[in-house]
Amino acid sequence: MQTLRIYRLTHLSPTMFGRLKAAQMAVSKERGRVVLPIGRGRASIVLPLDLPEHSGACTLVWNRGFELHVCIGVPQAKHAPGTNRATVDLGEIHLAAVATNTGAALVVSGRGIRSLKRQRNMRHQQLARKQARCQKYSRRWKKLQRAKNKMAGRLERRVRDLRHKATRQVIEFCKREQVGTLFIGNPHGVCQENRGRHHNQRMSQWEYGKDIDYLTHKSTQARIKSFTGSERGTSSQCPVCRQQHKPRGRVWKCRNCGFVGHRDVVGSVNMHRLAYDKAVTFPCAVTYLRPGRARA
Repeated sequence: MQTLRIYRLTHLSPTMFGRLKAAQMAVSKERGRVVLPIGRGRASIVLPLDLPEHSGACTLVWNRGFELHVCIGVPQAKHAPGTNRATVDLGEIHLAAVATNTGAALVVSGRGIRSLKRQRNMRHQQLARKQARCQKYSRRWKKLQRAKNKMAGRLERRVRDLRHKATRQVIEFCKREQVGTLFIGNPHGVCQENRGRHHNQRMSQWEYGKDIDYLTHKSTQARIKSFTGSERGTSSQCPVCRQQHKPRGRVWKCRNCGFVGHRDVVGSVNMHRLAYDKAVTFPCAVTYLRPGRARA
């Protein structure tokens, strides 16, 4: 997807265009440019963009500036990778913890995404304090507002990139482990608890709905059957003796049987009882991955 920013029309809604060269009013490509027809008697919008050969429908939307969204077909797998089963425990510190019925486990870190959101909040606070000393809609106020929008858009794109990379790592892990059915836990109940303003701010900025959508879409392309449901009580139950305990930190220690393991992997292992009505053993080894390279 390529982005083109032009002058904003305040009352312009997202405009849909047909497939390339599929109809009389469809989008057309001409010598390194894209022509978007507006209607009979009106001049077409000409964008100096080079689209891929097999491009589909286009949409012109406003997102702090005009963006051209282009649909490109992605080939789907012809058959499922296997018949194994897996569960995904979504989180804020660790974006996803995956456990299979074959004894394999994966933990994808979400600390990079959380740090970007903290950076956005701190920068937003600094600009808001400067704006409070300005007259509203003055030149300096508008300059600070443009800086705020530019900063927010840049960090939003970086977070979206990391989120796509993290969910892609989950699906690639499932394909390697020959997973045919995937259960994605929905942590909606955790976000409804009132645990103070700092906790509530983190929960309100936790985009677990996008994680579920990305995992569902990518699993469909890989021919993996996915479904979602409640995960209530999975992270506070011992996978060995089923003793209830709410741990602090990322290490789960059972006071009854002495079991020690990763907290998020414990939740993913206990989801097998809810999703498939069958218990699995705790993995002996856990693979840790980051969604992308660390950036200064």
